[in-house]
Amino acid sequence: MKKPNLVFVCTENSARSLMAEAIARQKYSDRFNVFSVGTAPTVPDERAIKALQQHGFITEGLCSKSFAALENIDIDYTIILCDKAKQECAQGLIAKHILSWDFPDPKTGKTIKAFDTTIHELADRLKMFVLLYDKQFN
Repeated sequence: MKKPNLVFVCTENSARSLMAEAIARQKYSDRFNVFSVGTAPTVPDERAIKALQQHGFITEGLCSKSFAALENIDIDYTIILCDKAKQECAQGLIAKHILSWDFPDPKTGKTIKAFDTTIHELADRLKMFVLLYDKQFN
């Protein structure tokens, strides 16, 4: 069975979506091909990369990307991680399944703790997503 493509979307693709990509790649690459993109990509936030590394996640190759990076990819699951991105891409997004998880932007926090919290919350939500996915297809 072909692995489904899972895409995380956020506005800048600099923190939340990159963290979700890193978590999902490391924990669930046996089930999904994992990507992340931004509606207006910038550069990865160094604090997000540092927090991922401190939690043992591989960050090599993580970079901010636009939707053009998915040009020839059929998207099975899209998870939008902020309301702004949801509003910006709702019309043009093509995926078999679209979920919206509005996570607070850790970049607005004053300490690295905001990034730690986001990593934990993303990991928990992804765990539930995968449990439901597994129940449906296994």
